[in-house]
Amino acid sequence: MSTNTYDAILIGTGHNGLVAANYLAKAGKKVLVLERRDVAGGQLARASFPAAAAGAGEGFTVDPLHPGGMLRPDIVADLGLMKFGLDVKPSSKSPCIALLPSGGRLHLVADGKNAATLASIRALSAKDAERWPAFVAFMDKAAGFLDAAYRTPMPRLPNVNLRKQGLPLARLGWTLRRLGGRDMFGLIRALSMSLVEFTEEWFESEPLRAAIAAVGIHGHTLGSMSAGGGYTLIHNWLNRGGLAHPAIAGGSARIADALVAALKSRGGEVRTGAEVAKILVTHQQATGVRLTGGEEIAAKLVLSGADPKRTLLGLVGAVELPPEFVWATQSIRMRGSVAKIHLLTDGSHDIPTGTLVHAPTLKYLERAFDASKYGQISEAPYLEVTTSSLEHGRNVVSIHFQSAPCALRGAPWEDQRGHLERLAIATLAVHFPALTSSIRETASILPTDLEATWSLTEGDLHHGQLQLDQMFFMRPIPGWSNHRTPIDGLWLCGSGVHGGGGISGASGRNAAKAVLKV
Repeated sequence: MSTNTYDAILIGTGHNGLVAANYLAKAGKKVLVLERRDVAGGQLARASFPAAAAGAGEGFTVDPLHPGGMLRPDIVADLGLMKFGLDVKPSSKSPCIALLPSGGRLHLVADGKNAATLASIRALSAKDAERWPAFVAFMDKAAGFLDAAYRTPMPRLPNVNLRKQGLPLARLGWTLRRLGGRDMFGLIRALSMSLVEFTEEWFESEPLRAAIAAVGIHGHTLGSMSAGGGYTLIHNWLNRGGLAHPAIAGGSARIADALVAALKSRGGEVRTGAEVAKILVTHQQATGVRLTGGEEIAAKLVLSGADPKRTLLGLVGAVELPPEFVWATQSIRMRGSVAKIHLLTDGSHDIPTGTLVHAPTLKYLERAFDASKYGQISEAPYLEVTTSSLEHGRNVVSIHFQSAPCALRGAPWEDQRGHLERLAIATLAVHFPALTSSIRETASILPTDLEATWSLTEGDLHHGQLQLDQMFFMRPIPGWSNHRTPIDGLWLCGSGVHGGGGISGASGRNAAKAVLKV
């Protein structure tokens, strides 16, 4: 056992782990963050892809999983991240551009007064253009409530301590009531509605409804007819600040860089290439960790930014946990269905900047989900596309391929890599014929790569699906929504707990605050 004892060890340098570490270090705790990979940042760390063949072509570096991101503004302010080069929010809202079957484009900005957006919608439906400002206002209010909910500690039902938890819950209830009667009931209904039902109540144009629904499905294994799509839409709207990914200078990796720099300025330590093999437990108390090389490091507290299944069933082990807790942890639904394809191009593809969505109809989205539900790659996939510029006129086209189930049937995923890449390019080239000839290199990230490289169980970016029975006080499992575990001194701070999912830092902040109250 190392003689260097820490107040807290954090497992993983994802943004939530780094946020938690910063809050603890700010409070004067001696903090060590351990990262299995050779680079810090988790899902936000830049990735380099080599040339396809030795001596031919050229490699490139890109944000591999998230084209943009935005920590909650209060976290940025609390941790003083602006001093380390991180903006509080984007300078302007990027457009979400829906690619229409007719060859046209629907230009959407989450602003009720944006002239280009209103004109674009009016070309499809004058009635929908009139409804757009009210829709944006409702979504902003709903997202504001969800943000308040994510800041509120969830009670461990059925054991609610009203003296400690009653006031925060009352404040949340008051926040809901302040929405007003119509919006309050609208929000409550929306959380459980399917995206077909939700968008039908607002709009009549199919392309507009499908573009909005696609944002609700992004990153989640859902279809347009799945219950709870309204919740995931509001969740993604909150994290993006609208429909499109926020355009942050320096990309999503800038968030990780700022968090690491801030932590080091507070005396915190970050070790890369240090894989945790075991969380050490003595008499139901976490006492530190053991690395794969055999080194043991002692700590008074251990916080894990890994997903709950990997943490509890892998790093702790079922033998240390109550049987019913093990069963509940095993039952957490992951079911990732996301792949990424990055295309290094010469810039002549004619794809505009912004967030582009290939989701022609609501039925199209549902059929793509049907394929992934049964372990198949959808031949008509839902795609979301962004671009980023490199030096010397080069440009990277990043394609989010939604309908790619981790549990693929019939063939190993590695055998399907080429098919996945060709399918994505062919689907997008229908809208942009110049794309194919502009491509210089192709690199893809399969769902199995998400497991192997980023330690994401079942390739789930959110460490557990955001669905009705895995949200709020039921996340990660009912009765354990306050970041604690049956192991004293072991806390969960990753995306798999309340407040998590996407790039916000809320679950890391909440976990650190819970630890500091003990």
